[in-house]
Amino acid sequence: MSAPPRLRCPDRQQLVVRPRTIDELVPEDHLVRAVWALVLRWDLTLFLQGIRARGERPGRAATAPQLLIALWLYATIEGIGCGRQLARLCIESDPYKWLCGGVSLNYHTLNDFRVDHDEALDDLLTQMIAVLTQAQIVSVQRVAQDGTRIRACAGANSFGERETLEKHLAAARTHLEAVKRAAADPTLSAQQKAARQRAARDRQERLEEALVELAKVEQAKAQQKDKPTKDHPARASSTDPEARMMRMPDGGTRPAYNLELATDCNSRAIVGVEATNAGSDAGQDAPMRDQVEERAEEAIEEQLIDGGFVSLEGIERAAAEEVTIYAPVPKPRKAGVDRHVPKPRDSAAVAQWRQRMGTSAAKQVYKQRSSTIETINGELKTCRGLGRVLVRGLRKVQCAALWSALAYNVVHFGPILLSG
Repeated sequence: MSAPPRLRCPDRQQLVVRPRTIDELVPEDHLVRAVWALVLRWDLTLFLQGIRARGERPGRAATAPQLLIALWLYATIEGIGCGRQLARLCIESDPYKWLCGGVSLNYHTLNDFRVDHDEALDDLLTQMIAVLTQAQIVSVQRVAQDGTRIRACAGANSFGERETLEKHLAAARTHLEAVKRAAADPTLSAQQKAARQRAARDRQERLEEALVELAKVEQAKAQQKDKPTKDHPARASSTDPEARMMRMPDGGTRPAYNLELATDCNSRAIVGVEATNAGSDAGQDAPMRDQVEERAEEAIEEQLIDGGFVSLEGIERAAAEEVTIYAPVPKPRKAGVDRHVPKPRDSAAVAQWRQRMGTSAAKQVYKQRSSTIETINGELKTCRGLGRVLVRGLRKVQCAALWSALAYNVVHFGPILLSG
């Protein structure tokens, strides 16, 4: 009979001592080091203004905004948009532990920081564009713009008509009063009482806001005289009142926001970000031009947009601002009519636009739109955390979009931003 086989088996009771510093957790060429070095170069004055821990006054010191920015920036680069997941990575993952450097964090701090600094985040994007412009990488003379629908953090069943929302609001007010009366219950701790009151109050406030947003939806539907609204009454969400039911790329209708993005066609850098709850892109081209020109301190000469943006008033305004619009001319309702031939009532600017878009040169320029901004939209949704936002409200969605735009520019222009 043969001898039993000799096997190597794990012994997890062995003592392992590996002394090392936190700095040795990641190699010298790791991306997280570049992210940290980049954050240290930025002017964070707007982030520091709101910190109340000052001088020798009592109280806990605030967490450095450099750390929180670097954590969210690196997390967004990796497609992470959840505060709980990020808090867990700060304990389990070496790159995040390296960033923390021994500073403890909870998901409340992380989540609050992510959505509390919309103006400061916008300023960071402006600082990025300034560096890229100085390095002659970015020029906004020709920009492409597109709107993309991003899934809201709300369910379709949360949308209700006015009668339903008013009924829920009455119930929420009754519940809040009951919770306040139960505050005398000695079996509940002070923390439990506060949590229950906060939840009941938040529910009531969301329903009140939903009724305000419902009035806006009703007004918008009333202006759509050529579309029947009887079969599609106005509704608003009790979960995320500012979200809207929108047609998604797959043809379905879901709660969503409309994210407008602008990119420099030559470098493919994101130069403009604006979250809206408008159901279409109509009229969004002019506000984006204003934003990009203010950010880059440079005039836009050419703007590439798709057919959803096109309006005759918009074409005329762009011409008055000496901006050349490249956008497809809508298909005529009558068969056999050449869309590129000016109409008798067309203004000079509209006539020039129709004729321009019929030329091969204009068609060649317009091809840059799909090859730039639409691929960027796809990357942000697939790799930079915008597949579905986990925050509610326009302001917070704007913050999430800015984080994704910052992460995109860092990934594609990191060495230039570090050397600028």
